[in-house]
Amino acid sequence: ADFVSTADLKAEQTLIEELRRARPHFGFLLEEFGALPGTDSSNRWIVDPLDGTTNFLHGIPHFAISIALERDGQPFAGVIYDPSRDEIYWAEKGIGAFMVGAYTSERRLRVSARRNVAEALIATGMPYKGRASHPEYPAMLGAVEEASAGVRRFGSAALDLAYVAAGRYDGYWEFALSPWDIAAGVLIVREAGGLVTEVDGGPNMMQSGDILATNGRLYEALRATLGSAAGATPALPAEAP
Repeated sequence: ADFVSTADLKAEQTLIEELRRARPHFGFLLEEFGALPGTDSSNRWIVDPLDGTTNFLHGIPHFAISIALERDGQPFAGVIYDPSRDEIYWAEKGIGAFMVGAYTSERRLRVSARRNVAEALIATGMPYKGRASHPEYPAMLGAVEEASAGVRRFGSAALDLAYVAAGRYDGYWEFALSPWDIAAGVLIVREAGGLVTEVDGGPNMMQSGDILATNGRLYEALRATLGSAAGATPALPAEAP
């Protein structure tokens, strides 16, 4: 179930060439080609050329390109492009998050204002063959389904995070992701006013691959729901909403 398509490889090669043309000294962390060091040790591109490959190969029009710029070990800028809808989500640290589409002019992104989990739409990524997952995930899914207005699993972590930033989703959680899946989306959610941590509240989602993103207002309630289902007391949040 770990698909790699010709499109993944071609898109990644194209992105390497274009980004090197713009910033020849930056390094890369790439889904398909791994780490490529650059002479500039402060700046590194983190690239997922096709997030949602399974959707792409099955003809489901829900996938994206995700590019983040990491500066001194921290996300500094990010862009997520949804070619099926021609929507671009982007953010820069301290500047804000924005979206522009084929039929919409550029607008600033803001997370939703919902405060009640019972009214919230939550996204997730479910385990599948070949990917390690949290053993308590089924209990977590059941608890969120019972507490919320609905749970969605669309198959692209990058777009799940973009949708939290845009207020389409109120929260999102998943386990065992890779840095290229989430690097751009983490920054976009934060710049849109959301809160992103590990599922247990820790700050190391880029290392662990476990992520909880919310509009901030629902963070404590959703984190508590997940922690209770897992039979654990979640840690304190890494930062305030």
